[in-house]
Amino acid sequence: MKRLLSLSCKALALTGVLVLLLAAFLYAALRSGPLASIPITLMTVENQAIAPGLHGIGTVEARYTHKIGPTFAGRLTSVLVQPGDHVIAGQLLGEMDPVDLDERLAAQDASLRRAEASIMAVRAQLQEAAVRASFAETQFKRYRKLAATQVVSAEAADGKRQEFSAAAAGRSAVQANLDVSRQELSRLRAEREGLLRQHSNLRLVSPSAGLVSRRDADPGTTVIAGQSVVEVVEPGSLWINVRFDQQRAPGLRAGLPAQIVLRSQSGAPLAGEVARVEAHADPVTEELLAKVDFKPSPRTPPPIGELAEVSVALPPHAPMPVVPNASVQRVDGQLGVWVVEDGSLRFAPVRIGATDFEGRVQILKGLDIGQRVVVYSRKALARNSRIQVVDSLVDKSP
Repeated sequence: MKRLLSLSCKALALTGVLVLLLAAFLYAALRSGPLASIPITLMTVENQAIAPGLHGIGTVEARYTHKIGPTFAGRLTSVLVQPGDHVIAGQLLGEMDPVDLDERLAAQDASLRRAEASIMAVRAQLQEAAVRASFAETQFKRYRKLAATQVVSAEAADGKRQEFSAAAAGRSAVQANLDVSRQELSRLRAEREGLLRQHSNLRLVSPSAGLVSRRDADPGTTVIAGQSVVEVVEPGSLWINVRFDQQRAPGLRAGLPAQIVLRSQSGAPLAGEVARVEAHADPVTEELLAKVDFKPSPRTPPPIGELAEVSVALPPHAPMPVVPNASVQRVDGQLGVWVVEDGSLRFAPVRIGATDFEGRVQILKGLDIGQRVVVYSRKALARNSRIQVVDSLVDKSP
């Protein structure tokens, strides 16, 4: 009997312990386990007007870039500047080897002198031919009058006429030779002018004041016609070549204010302005291309090609339902928000519109004014999740 009583007491004690453990487990599960309520914060959908914000990534470029190089193939003898140097208009940047250009100019000068002497000789011949033709004409006229009075024979007068015709033809031939000599002189002068221009192109000169951004060749290098040796940019012409998402870019136009954040610079953003929106978009990335000016130009020009983040404030939109961007979630591949109705959750698919810099997004379809939506939650939500509405998810206890 005593043994049975002892066994009953032990069974009751064990049962009590199991009940306590089960209660503790249920308490823990309901407070912090999978069955616990998920803290959430809510907001009410309101009708508001927002000024959309557009973000894009771009690179620093120069509006005016001068690529300076020779107009003919040759060897580079000197380069007098380095990247980062400031130059002025007309400054010598480098020189090319003339090779045989000086000798060709000397030969051209000799040809010009010979052509000028030839013209002088032909002019003398023309003067002599003109005198002969004039004398032959006088004789022909005199003999023609004498033949009319039968003082001389008609054959003699006809001979003087032939002498006059031959003299006139000789004068015309010399005149033609003079014209040819003059044309040859013009050709030689044109060739010499071309050689002089070619010789002047041996000197690589900066066309304007600017900053040397690149040096693509060193002395001793053989470069071809049109190849860039030195690249000069105008610092005041720097701008940002930016790419914007096409879906978020309606309303983007020239003249809108912008903010520029350079990767190499920290602190306050630089002021800018949309200079133009390109007529061609990128069909692969589905992006619009735009140019954004610095307003004003930075004191220290950023490197060409540096990345920059650009934000543009678009014109404000008409009032419509607005929610925080943080409330928009993607569940099972569908975009929407969690709506709280009568203490339970419902996932409402939505179609969103523009977003502003404060993180507010327009709801084009799917929500009504006055509905309560979840902004933040401690954990990912599901349709059967138990929720607890709180003012903030931040634990303010000491």
